[in-house]
Amino acid sequence: MSAGSDCRALGLDGFSKGWVAVLLDGDLHEIRFCRDVAEALSVRFDRAAIDIPIGMTDDGERACDILAREKLRPHTSRVFAGARRWLWTEFTDPDCANEDALRRGQKRVSRQLWHLGSKIMEVDSFVRTNRPHHIREAHPELVFLRLNDHKPLPSKKSEDGIRLRRRLLKRKGIRTIDRWLADGRLGTGAKCDDVLDACAVAIAARDAAGCVPEGAALRDAYGLPMQIWS
Repeated sequence: MSAGSDCRALGLDGFSKGWVAVLLDGDLHEIRFCRDVAEALSVRFDRAAIDIPIGMTDDGERACDILAREKLRPHTSRVFAGARRWLWTEFTDPDCANEDALRRGQKRVSRQLWHLGSKIMEVDSFVRTNRPHHIREAHPELVFLRLNDHKPLPSKKSEDGIRLRRRLLKRKGIRTIDRWLADGRLGTGAKCDDVLDACAVAIAARDAAGCVPEGAALRDAYGLPMQIWS
């Protein structure tokens, strides 16, 4: 599962104005702030990892979300579950979408997940039309949990949480993280945790230790894998 330093790895995390893209290629570490996912994935890479759902079911239930939440216990809410294509293709209002979800006997969608809809659908469209690309779903909190010897971390919004994540990334060789957080992101609209998360999923692209569920990926109606890497 691990490709190591010979893998040209790309990690993407969404933010309000676009995508943070971190490239890890041996000693070369680069960060870019891109308008859309196509621009973020326009560079050459061997494998990319994105902190966004890839592969969706009609009812929003995915085994990978359930297993990821279990691993992150007691911080299960750090995994946003329930993405469904029809939520955003059929509705523009979350209350109407949730009314229809209840009518279908499904769970409501959270406001946090609802507001990720444009990015979820952007990635969905890209991966469905660019299948030869090696793009996988990853979750930064699972990566940080692994790097922290499977000990739960403080919130990524807290000073302690940011400090710990920076230290863990440096141990994995991302020495430029302090400069990226201090200067690299200024004027971009990206927050500290957006940069940290992009670095984490880049590590998942470069040298993932595992995935949930393990083994062959479950696939959705379009053949997309429903598997989260860390």
